Amino acid sequence: MLLQVDTTVADQEAITVLELLLKGGYMMIPIFLLWIIAIYIFIQRLLVIKKSSQTPENFKDQIREKVSKGDIEGARVLCAQTNTPVARMIEKGVERIGSPLKNIEVSIENIGKIEVYRLEKNLGMLATISGAAPMIGFLGTVTGMIQAFIAIAQEEGAVSPKLLSSGIYEAMITTAAGLFVGILAYLGYNYLITRVQKLIHSMEYNSIDFIDLLQEPTK
Repeated sequence: MLLQVDTTVADQEAITVLELLLKGGYMMIPIFLLWIIAIYIFIQRLLVIKKSSQTPENFKDQIREKVSKGDIEGARVLCAQTNTPVARMIEKGVERIGSPLKNIEVSIENIGKIEVYRLEKNLGMLATISGAAPMIGFLGTVTGMIQAFIAIAQEEGAVSPKLLSSGIYEAMITTAAGLFVGILAYLGYNYLITRVQKLIHSMEYNSIDFIDLLQEPTK
């Protein structure tokens, strides 16, 4: 009996929140769309970054061993089998072995720039949503207040509290919704940027280590 009462109360609260959001007016539509886009970008980028960070721990040691033994083809095959940004950068360096060291460095840097672009793809959109959603919410506030004042101006006699609050509803709800989406998008953007910066640091470290390997004296 008690469980049934709690379930009924929970359903009532859910319905109340939904009705509250619907009272936000048409400005809730773009805020809701930005919310869906932000969720999609965050999850999609998180999966890409997580997959790109999974370079095997012994990858660098295996490359070092094969290059030191002159097994260039083996090193290239190992890189091709490891689908990560670090492996693709090293693979380009392995393919350029025999060229001047400066050319190898430039080739690795070029691949690195392409990989960084892939990692940061759509993150700018997430940053834009973090700023645009609150502004759309504030716009909803302005339009809601204008509608409220128009309704008050057209009312004859004493203004009822219900009439005044109808415009305030839209104003407050769109502002809260815009800030909610904006704050979460901002937190998600900074989290992903931190993960990307950590991965870029790993890419730079491995490329420098590979260049140092090529400069070691032949045993």
